Amino acid sequence: MKGSNLSAWAISHPALIRYLIGLLLLSGAYAYFTLGQMEDPEFTVKVLAIKVYWPGATAREMEQQVTDKIEKKLQETPWLDFIRSYSKPGEALIYIFLKESTPPKEVAGTWYQVRKKAGDMHHELPEGVQGPFFDDEYDDVFGSIYAFTADGFSYAELKHYVDYARQELLQLNNIKKIEMLGAQDEKIYIEMSDRQLAALGINPLP
Repeated sequence: MKGSNLSAWAISHPALIRYLIGLLLLSGAYAYFTLGQMEDPEFTVKVLAIKVYWPGATAREMEQQVTDKIEKKLQETPWLDFIRSYSKPGEALIYIFLKESTPPKEVAGTWYQVRKKAGDMHHELPEGVQGPFFDDEYDDVFGSIYAFTADGFSYAELKHYVDYARQELLQLNNIKKIEMLGAQDEKIYIEMSDRQLAALGINPLP
């Protein structure tokens, strides 16, 4: 090829150009049809939230006697990026952020270490402190939401059938967790007259 006139060179080599164009089209089609696709792509959330409660404590007490102690201990966490905390009267919220470079397979093990380190600190915290409680399920999403209604059935009967449906669905592939919302707890009410209670030697409540 003389000079740098690519257009002239392409016109003089039509067979080669058609071959290259065909090769590019086939490569693009192959890449498109082999591209991984998921309706709900999997991803690893590298954030964990820790909640601690201390009824009656001021925000300053929470920060100095609870939040700061936990933060200092968790500075030893592998793959740690940074920690962000919030303290208010009676409650502390601590977020643990891992580095973006953290391998997904290392996240679960790291959260286990965080739980162990923070849990082992319970005896070092003031009396009356509740927790720590952990939440690392930010990646949980609802793929489908179903409502169950049944005329002529009691709530207990309806819950029985919903429990059965839940057990069957959990056996399906790609079903990780099913939460039931709106279920009513069963209660038993015992009513007796004051006269009957007195006959049994029981003083009725005022």
